Amino acid sequence: MLDEALIAARLAAHGIVPDAKQRDAIAALAALFGPATRRNHSRYQGVYCHGLPGRGKSLVVDTVFELADCRKRRLHFHEFLREMNRRLVSEPRGDDRLGSVSTQWLDGIELLCFDEFHVHDIADAFLMGRFLDTAIRLGTRIMLTSNYAPDGLLSDPEFHERFVPTIEQIKRHFRVIHFDGARDYRFGGEAQPSPRFFSPLDAVTSRALQDLFLRYESSGALQAAKVNAAGRPLTARAVGAALLWADFETLCVESRSHLDYLDLAERWQGIIVDHVHTKWLTKPQTLQRLVWLVDILYDRKRALFIASDQPIHAALRGLEGAHDLSRTLSRLAQMQSRTYRNTLDAAIDRPTSTESEPQRHA
Repeated sequence: MLDEALIAARLAAHGIVPDAKQRDAIAALAALFGPATRRNHSRYQGVYCHGLPGRGKSLVVDTVFELADCRKRRLHFHEFLREMNRRLVSEPRGDDRLGSVSTQWLDGIELLCFDEFHVHDIADAFLMGRFLDTAIRLGTRIMLTSNYAPDGLLSDPEFHERFVPTIEQIKRHFRVIHFDGARDYRFGGEAQPSPRFFSPLDAVTSRALQDLFLRYESSGALQAAKVNAAGRPLTARAVGAALLWADFETLCVESRSHLDYLDLAERWQGIIVDHVHTKWLTKPQTLQRLVWLVDILYDRKRALFIASDQPIHAALRGLEGAHDLSRTLSRLAQMQSRTYRNTLDAAIDRPTSTESEPQRHA
């Protein structure tokens, strides 16, 4: 069994003293790794942590995941859907293709961690229901974080009843814990030494973005180029080895899916999103694409820079039409703070091989 005191100590290093619900989650998560005989007699096969954004769900679960000594996998829900759909395309026809693909996908995995679990689409609901059935049958331990209570999944009244059997499965086999703390840990952190978000869209901002790009891409060229995003063309203002600079219209106003953003996040360590005109954010589809982009970059710990006609937080507050917008605001707050350790800055700060060698004296 994992040591609860060790988990709490790791959280303390991040400035979190667990509250009552976080302590409940730590105990439930640690119990997943007790002796096999104890687990077999336990009612629960997984832990479902839900609550408002920034309440420490992912940090608690990720800490336990890091300490777990077993064959394990953690991934964002968008990434999981992409993998499953790719496998389904290549799976031979049969009576239960989804069950077969789920079994193959889970092969060798003892612990599975889904971050930001959500179900908004009936096709995803059908896939997820069959996948969870398979995981429960195989005895895979599962840790989930979500902004939704189980009963809030697939809230569309037209389809919700069809997902109720899976919701009941979750309630039977998972310990459900509501993180109900008042504090959003992502707000109030010390800001980065250099700005991440810029406004308004003027000559000062334009020059700042040029300087920013050249800071990370000293050999890069400030010229437009075309790249592919999940097989679709995307025109960029500039393309470097680590940093991509593109307009919001190209990234989020044009028709794109989460697959495009997964592809971009796998190829670049950071993205500059330029010329965000906030009038576009009133369109639900455009706003939803921004939510996907932020989610995926945050999960991959990529750097994000935004230039908009008014401060981006002010522009987003009070908008409607996209799922999980409150999480986007919370994540944007952390992405401009010192506590957000992104891979772009990590790559720049990493010493080269020559620098790490000891000096030799004649």
